[in-house]
Amino acid sequence: MSLETRPYLLHALSPLHAGTGQSVGVIDLPIARLRATNIPFVPGSSLKGVLREAHRGRLPSPEWEALFGPLRKVSGQEGDEALDHAGALVVGDARLVALPVRSFFGTFALVSSPLLLNLARRDLADLAGLPAPMGRVAGPSARVGPGNVTVTPKDRQILLEDLDLGVQEERLVEEWARFLGGALPQDEEFFRERFVVVDDETMDFLLETATQVDTRVRINPETGTVAEGALWKEESLPAETLLVGGLAAGPSLRRETRLSATTVLDQALKGISMLQLGGKATIGRGRCRLALWPDSAQGTRR
Repeated sequence: MSLETRPYLLHALSPLHAGTGQSVGVIDLPIARLRATNIPFVPGSSLKGVLREAHRGRLPSPEWEALFGPLRKVSGQEGDEALDHAGALVVGDARLVALPVRSFFGTFALVSSPLLLNLARRDLADLAGLPAPMGRVAGPSARVGPGNVTVTPKDRQILLEDLDLGVQEERLVEEWARFLGGALPQDEEFFRERFVVVDDETMDFLLETATQVDTRVRINPETGTVAEGALWKEESLPAETLLVGGLAAGPSLRRETRLSATTVLDQALKGISMLQLGGKATIGRGRCRLALWPDSAQGTRR
């Protein structure tokens, strides 16, 4: 069965904690990372659950079940076991493409690497205007487009956290920044001015050191002090992080509700621009924008 696909851009407007549960490491609640590459990602299951709840009550029940699948009733409670058909909507993981990093000039940079861009290029391959693959950057160094605000005016360096990186201008970097910004036209220039491509080894270092780590406590209401054992650290992707992923759909599998793949995608995305993703929503984590490139609005067959 052929699927219709639509790539999406996820823009974190507040710190985003898509976690994996507790860890025995230094950080008690780390973010989810791909096993082989250590690249942070937001699981597609998280995004699909958020979309399902966002549309609960918005869509007629038959259409809602056709998109997301039916839920089994157990003792009056909803479970997650599908009954006679699966949902028609497929939600892929959102993988990091640019990480915001503090910069001595320009406040912060949106930092990517050849590996991140080329992986994104594979996911976005059907979009018009996709820039060329990014060649290897000899490290430690960085590439920028013309007019980047994070480059020091005198000695032409980029100062990211504790890193001093030499800079080369490359038009392809600007093309990538404008392409990513094409999903959010109002921010295209904002992305372009701060977009930086570093070598993959430097990016590996930043993936470990440039995420946001907060120390949290729980107060004992009787003593007014930290409750015993209630001191922990949790990791988040910083605000302004960019991730890319893909949505896909086939025709509805619900016999009583016939929907085309295009209709499934249209309904899943209708009225959706702001989402609450990941954990820690009550302390302001996970406010995100979900955006599509204009050329992907009608979808692509695969």
